[in-house]
Amino acid sequence: MISRYARPDFARIWDPQTRFTIMFEIEAHAADKMAELGVIPVEAARTIWEKGRDVLFDVERIDAIEREVKHDVIAFLTHVTELVGPEARFLHQGMTSSDVNDTALAVQLARATDLLIEDVDLVLAALKRRAFEHRLTPCVGRSHGIHAEPTTFGLKLAGHYAEFQRARTRLIAARAEIATCAISGAVGTFANVAPEVEAHVAEKMGLSVEPVSTQVIPRDRHAAYFATLAVIGSSIERLAVEIRHLQRTEVLEAEEPFDPGQKGSSAMPHKRNPILTENLTGLARLIRSAVVPALENVALWHERDISHSSVERAIAPDTTIHLDFALRRLAGVVERLVIYPENMAKNLDRLGGLVHSQRVLLALTQKGMAREAAYSAVQSNAMKVWRGEGDFLTFLKADPEIRPHLSDEDLSALFDLGYHFKAVDQVFSRVFV
Repeated sequence: MISRYARPDFARIWDPQTRFTIMFEIEAHAADKMAELGVIPVEAARTIWEKGRDVLFDVERIDAIEREVKHDVIAFLTHVTELVGPEARFLHQGMTSSDVNDTALAVQLARATDLLIEDVDLVLAALKRRAFEHRLTPCVGRSHGIHAEPTTFGLKLAGHYAEFQRARTRLIAARAEIATCAISGAVGTFANVAPEVEAHVAEKMGLSVEPVSTQVIPRDRHAAYFATLAVIGSSIERLAVEIRHLQRTEVLEAEEPFDPGQKGSSAMPHKRNPILTENLTGLARLIRSAVVPALENVALWHERDISHSSVERAIAPDTTIHLDFALRRLAGVVERLVIYPENMAKNLDRLGGLVHSQRVLLALTQKGMAREAAYSAVQSNAMKVWRGEGDFLTFLKADPEIRPHLSDEDLSALFDLGYHFKAVDQVFSRVFV
């Protein structure tokens, strides 16, 4: 876990103290149900709660015990016994280590996802505000990085808003899938622990019951979870890359905020670099890097092995923390993004009207000209503009192939910028429901 990217609220989820508290609650809730079922004394279950609730577990002591016994859950239970006393012998009745570890991980991932959903909401709020602010701000749309046709900056942001709406939906589904409890004992047969115990712990910990746990919760759930985070990371990068392109000196249609006192380069005082969105691109790579290990964790040996454990100790905190940081950084970038409508207009006109070529092509076909002939006529005039020989509209008006079909007034009307924005409100009504 890299402290540079870990917000205190998020880091707390993955703090060893938090994990040990969750593990204790799982064990204590299980003891409650076992007492109700007559498996252990009611007084023992009560004492476990009285002496273990709200304590600060000695993380260093647990680590020291683990170095000796070479088993994390045994080390934890040994320390709990030191705190609780003789009644601790009734803990973990019929349970196995994965019951505690897997269920605790499910709780941590569910809590992390709740915060990630809040983060996505911040991104959505920023995108919505800026999209409406620039709903009709004209800019050039690019395909293959080349000027295509006019669009609006608001439409650009609306597309990203819709994508993060899907991200939110995926996160909710991923949370439901990962928030799963398994208290089924060795090889998952419930031979020594009743299914009622699992159901009770699941309810108390805010989880659902894993239908078949085989001693571990099946790792396809975790693979799907980290794949969801990876897709969201890619959505972050898509918007980050867009901003980075728009901030290039030759484009400069939008720019990251640059605060007073901020310095862009140790060598060149004039620099204003897109460091925030470059950082987001890097974090997206880290987030996606969890997917392959998570997929490889699915194929465990028989009912259980622990090859997944070392992987999840790293990817669970790191990936969720990186995504949390990235989403909040992205929300801040969008909220404070510096937008230059005058540069958008300048770039839109940079090719002397070539962005209207399709309208001319379509108008010629509607006037009876064969499509191939119309395409050739429009393209030949467009290439003159590419070579810097003059203005597109002027060339079209002078073209003997085009004049019989379109008057000067017809051609001028085809260069109306507003034509391209007639469906903006309809698109917005579909996106911002």
